[in-house]
Amino acid sequence: MFYVLRKPEILVVTLAAAGILAITMGARQSLGLFVSPLNTSTGLGIAAISLALAIGQFTWGAIQPIAGAAADRYGPRAVLIGGVLLLGVGSVVTPFMDSTFGLIVSLGLLSAIGSGAGSFSVLIGAAAQRLPPEARGAASGVINAGGSFGQFVFAPLLQKLIQVFGWMGAMWSMAAMTLLALPLIGRLTRGGHAPVHHHEEETGAWRAIRNALKDRSYLLLHAGFFTCGFHIAFLVTHLPGEVDLCGLPPSVASWSLAIIGLANIFGSLYAGSCVSRYRSKHVLAAMYGSRAVLIAVYLMAPKTELTFYLFAAGLGFTWLATVPPTAAIVGKLFGVRYLATLFGLTLFSHQVGGFLGAWLGGLSLTYTGDFSWMWYADIALAAAAALVNLPIREAPVVRAVAVG
Repeated sequence: MFYVLRKPEILVVTLAAAGILAITMGARQSLGLFVSPLNTSTGLGIAAISLALAIGQFTWGAIQPIAGAAADRYGPRAVLIGGVLLLGVGSVVTPFMDSTFGLIVSLGLLSAIGSGAGSFSVLIGAAAQRLPPEARGAASGVINAGGSFGQFVFAPLLQKLIQVFGWMGAMWSMAAMTLLALPLIGRLTRGGHAPVHHHEEETGAWRAIRNALKDRSYLLLHAGFFTCGFHIAFLVTHLPGEVDLCGLPPSVASWSLAIIGLANIFGSLYAGSCVSRYRSKHVLAAMYGSRAVLIAVYLMAPKTELTFYLFAAGLGFTWLATVPPTAAIVGKLFGVRYLATLFGLTLFSHQVGGFLGAWLGGLSLTYTGDFSWMWYADIALAAAAALVNLPIREAPVVRAVAVG
């Protein structure tokens, strides 16, 4: 299924994009580990810190179509370099912030804009422009798996750095690690990998956006992806708090986040292969439906370390594995010329859900003392997302045949 990635030039593009995403997503998806030490250090309260991270979720999504449009028009190199540098600056200045407004600036704006500019829409768009059609599905799975690998590495590493150097030292260490993405950007965008010409009509970005927003299937895709953002942001922000409520040590939270990342490596690769074999809307419906069932089982299970690890593994398999089939549907509907822009808009709807997941989770803990209502909302939204994907207009898959 991944035979199409065997050519060296295709493999270099794919792995470079995956490596960049590993760094930007690894840093972003591990911020929940800093909530408790930030609260202890600043005394701002969980709700205030959750608000800053929720604004970061929203900002990360809002920058996606803007960064995607800039990459489509001017090329991805400057966008990616600027994003990585902003992500590093946001991490550097966070320890100097002792107010809600300060955290909104550092984590809610700088870090979020930086990680968003170096994330899915620009990377998948840049790769798609440089890859033949038959390689895009498998490549998107590998790129997405890179983000999950970053979470697998960053979560336990940052937890250990917090224990050894304190949260400030860990935050500065994370800033230094983000700079490792810079040489990978050079590999992804170097002149030797010129974009593949796909013979698509040059409609202009604004016209492409207007046409897309009139498409019912595109809007249904947004509705489902909203749910994905809601529960991912809720969990990545508040899983450490849930672990604490259950009387378990912080290491359970960091290892649970790492297991989510590890499981999603396999889930992303599998999702990438499914894009070439099944209709992507059916893949998405199955993923969202499985999440509703999994969360219901978690709520009924005893809250032990093993429960958290099994829950993390099950949820992790579909965590961000929704990205390859979602991007595939956007590409099938509108082509790849403005894929970074149009998929960026889809990611924006994902992060509107992310804003609500992170913020409402903090409010739930502050005013009710636990996350019960968030879990119930998660189940309802996941079931709804499974249903809204089914009417999406998508042609049957034409299966590729291996050559050689």
